[in-house]
Amino acid sequence: MFINNAFVADTVSEFAGLLERARNQHLPLTELFQSAESLNAAGQKAQAAELYKAWIAFNDANPLLQFAYFNYSVTLRQMGDVAGSIHALRACLKLDPRFGQAHINLGRALEDCGLTSQAVQQWRGFAEATAEVTAGTLGHRLMILQHIGRVLENAGLLEEAEVALWQAIELRPDKTEAGQHWTSLRQRQCKWPALVASEHVSTQQLLDAMSPLTLACHADDPLFQLAKAYRYNKSLIGRPDLGGFPRKAPQRKSGTGQRLRVGYVSSDLRDHAVGFALREVLELHDKSSVEIFVYYCGEPRTNDATQERIKNAVDCWRDIATLGDIEAATQIAADDIDILVDVNGYTKHARTKIFAYRPAPVIVNFCGYPGSMGSPFHQYMIADEHIVPPENEIYYSEKVLRIPCNQPLDRKRLIAARPSRAEAGLPDDAFVYACFNGMQKITASCFARWMSILSATPGSVLWLLVGDESVNQRLRQAAEQSGVAPERLIFAPKAANPNHLARIGLADLFLDTFPYGAHSTAADAITMGLPVLTIPGKSFASRFCGSIIAAAGVPELACASPEEYVQRAIAFAGNRKSLAAISESLQRQRETSVLRDIPATVRRLEQLFWQMQGECERGETPVPDLQNLDVYYEIGAEIVKGNVEFEDDHTYRQRYIEKLARWHDYAPLPRDCRLWAKPTV
Repeated sequence: MFINNAFVADTVSEFAGLLERARNQHLPLTELFQSAESLNAAGQKAQAAELYKAWIAFNDANPLLQFAYFNYSVTLRQMGDVAGSIHALRACLKLDPRFGQAHINLGRALEDCGLTSQAVQQWRGFAEATAEVTAGTLGHRLMILQHIGRVLENAGLLEEAEVALWQAIELRPDKTEAGQHWTSLRQRQCKWPALVASEHVSTQQLLDAMSPLTLACHADDPLFQLAKAYRYNKSLIGRPDLGGFPRKAPQRKSGTGQRLRVGYVSSDLRDHAVGFALREVLELHDKSSVEIFVYYCGEPRTNDATQERIKNAVDCWRDIATLGDIEAATQIAADDIDILVDVNGYTKHARTKIFAYRPAPVIVNFCGYPGSMGSPFHQYMIADEHIVPPENEIYYSEKVLRIPCNQPLDRKRLIAARPSRAEAGLPDDAFVYACFNGMQKITASCFARWMSILSATPGSVLWLLVGDESVNQRLRQAAEQSGVAPERLIFAPKAANPNHLARIGLADLFLDTFPYGAHSTAADAITMGLPVLTIPGKSFASRFCGSIIAAAGVPELACASPEEYVQRAIAFAGNRKSLAAISESLQRQRETSVLRDIPATVRRLEQLFWQMQGECERGETPVPDLQNLDVYYEIGAEIVKGNVEFEDDHTYRQRYIEKLARWHDYAPLPRDCRLWAKPTV
């Protein structure tokens, strides 16, 4: 190797000169920043830090010293010296206590060290000091309030998180991040109504801030959910620079005997509902037909039985959690993936932007998210005939393909010995209604139905999963206000999955939520022989449970309306023999039902992958239709604000058509494939 000694000498000499000028107070601050930035860019972070250190030591009278400390802290953090960075930030803040970005960075550094309470205290100090907002402090105050809300939410301090996020919302109601978390928090706490406007924040702004998943818990409106997903994608992803990512051409594999390369991207392939659903699917894939890659983007796991099973089942496991979106997309493209499956959708730890780079010729929405992605790059969605009957395909931007049941399950799941009712905290002789869905799925209307059912069935109880104690108490109070003794609500403590499965069958009837119904929770109940009563609506999330009970062989448990749901729940308590017959039917069909025929599900899934491949090779890959979705969003928001919980399909569609006609009368709309297929002239 040839080393240019003269160049090295010049570089060393130049750096020595900079240090000398810093010591003699002859290095202006702007030149310090420029020189340090050049050193950082050249990978010489240690020298950049040394230069800052020297300048700070010999220029302590400089009126802008705090900025040198701040930049020094950034360089130290980049070097991995968190303690040094914290020390520099504290010195910075002694000089300028209102330096917003320094407060933000110091809090983040403390948080990363596990000192979350100190981080929140740091941020709160700045928030209190900037209560009188100015143009100079607004942006930093907003960011700090969002950080406080995020950390408190993660710590389970929901009430305090809600307060901080509301302050952020009122500061900038046009910014959606705080509002998105705030509404979700209210849902998790069963605070009704979820959307509460103020003189500074409108209902429309709160609705605009909702995430697609939160909206699915709020309203059974698949057109608005599609439009929300479309807008969310535009905001979240935008239009990334695809210059370095030419579109992948399909490889010719149909009829060649070559295996199809299928990649699953997910943060949930672990001990999680999605991991439980897919682990046997991944084990049963036909390795002579498909080659399975997994791209894991979740948190690190140790001693995770589900993850270990999946790793042993697939051809290639790649952890992409620490890779940037472009790096991850580059890896997927290098692996020559033919079919790339998005198992996250718009859920926690999703890496949606990876798909925007189109690292595979075909991109599929499957299993992890109950709805349409509304994106220009998700071409297919896998569902089933109950969740998306043909007439409902207009609610999805992807081409819909179908498997027997959209809820795979693992037939090898461990189940503990069933406890007694007394051991589970249940009365022996009571009729036990149960719902093990998350608290965020319980709406005011849903809870009111449950109270009507309990009021009409003396001695019955409602068994729910435990939430935060303040949430449990809120539900007890709501029950009492409805004339139901609060002790008739029984909360099941958290339990390991095998133990939770074992106790499910102690209940008599599972009462589903609406509009976001049970998914894996319903499959768990059915597995344990517990009948599930549900109300299929129009949206993916509201129809999922109906698909599960149909696949289990008891479609009669689907109700046509909320009124029928209440009547039948009451009737079952009065006629336990009819319910026992359904339970016996579930047990009799257990091993032969569509729900548990996972080999057939996997075979169909592979057929669909090959169908997608064939269409791609022939140039027939569908293009998502996103026409008029901004208009559907405006109309949908107006309808949702009307708080219509449930209506038949004809009334629902007619409402949209009438509003589309008025919109068209004002400004002509182009045709679309949904409800504006034949606009008037």
